[in-house]
Amino acid sequence: MFTNLLNWRTVLALVAIAIVTGTIFYSRYIARKIADDERKKVNVWVQSLKTRATTTDESALTLTNIITSENTDIPIIETDEKDNPSGASLNLDTNLINSDTAYLRKKIEQFRKENNAILVELSKDPLITNKYYYGDSELLKEVRYYPIIQLFIVSLFIIITLIAVSTRNKSTQNQVWAGMAKETAHQMGTPLTSLQGWVEMLKETPGMEKIVPEMSKDVDRLKLVSDRFGKIGSTPQLELNDIIVQIQGMVSYIKRRSPESVIFNLNTNGEAEIKAMINGPLFDWVIENLLKNALDAMEGKGSLNINIKNETAQVTVDVTDSGKGISKPNISKVFKPGFTTKKRGWGLGLTLCKRIIEQYHNGELFVKSSEPGKGTTFRIVLRK
Repeated sequence: MFTNLLNWRTVLALVAIAIVTGTIFYSRYIARKIADDERKKVNVWVQSLKTRATTTDESALTLTNIITSENTDIPIIETDEKDNPSGASLNLDTNLINSDTAYLRKKIEQFRKENNAILVELSKDPLITNKYYYGDSELLKEVRYYPIIQLFIVSLFIIITLIAVSTRNKSTQNQVWAGMAKETAHQMGTPLTSLQGWVEMLKETPGMEKIVPEMSKDVDRLKLVSDRFGKIGSTPQLELNDIIVQIQGMVSYIKRRSPESVIFNLNTNGEAEIKAMINGPLFDWVIENLLKNALDAMEGKGSLNINIKNETAQVTVDVTDSGKGISKPNISKVFKPGFTTKKRGWGLGLTLCKRIIEQYHNGELFVKSSEPGKGTTFRIVLRK
């Protein structure tokens, strides 16, 4: 799936590069042609002005008037040899010309950068030369800006396509996760039923009084695990529960199965009860995974602290261990499916925990802090 997404990205990138590159070269070619044509138009316009100033022929004057009136899109400014505006200006804002004395000089500076001025010699003795500065027409500007606009459109298209592909892949992943979880729960159902039957039979067997209760607890535990898997993919029912009681239950369960050298501390910050909307079995699963990961990180000794804080808009639960910690490069990977530093395991526990908290409880689960050799703190945030 990741390879397919990578191939999609590569193909889209290559197509985008080809389109934009071809467009840029073609647009520049068209822009040069338009620029050459506009310079010819300006030259003809300037020569018609010169002819109109020096001829008395009626037909020639009529022709020059037609030529000068046809230019409706190229802005032109006439100056003397010292670049002082000296006469005609065309296709410029007449209101600004009249109200802003610096307007024409600003335009001259702008036109000088866009095109070389056309020089017209009016007399040789003394030498009098007029300069005609002209700017780009709106058409030429649009052609030059077109590649930028197209680049934006192509980039937007690629972004939308990638988001659509990514969303589709995530949806497929979610369906696979849900399907696997439900199938696991279904497969566990038959042996669980059988185990329950055997436990009931063992209750009537003499000498099994101490063993049967423990077996019964383990069977109930398996039923709970099966129930959790069965809830994956379904919208869980959230109920108002006491977070302290919920976490105390899981701490007691894990503590009984942990080495005595591990010290458990549960701090409620003076609160006797902290209520939040949770799904009990799924929330227990998250706490259980965090506690088990902490025990694995501590390798059988150290302290495990659970700090529950009741705030105005949220409840925070910090699970802190004194274990080996997480390296900085791995902090961003711990919630990714398949990532694990253990010799055993699929690397799915924290992925499922994050999904349960963020998708089902609309909360947050993240690594608050971690330092190699000193320990790690995971934080759960439940919004009220």
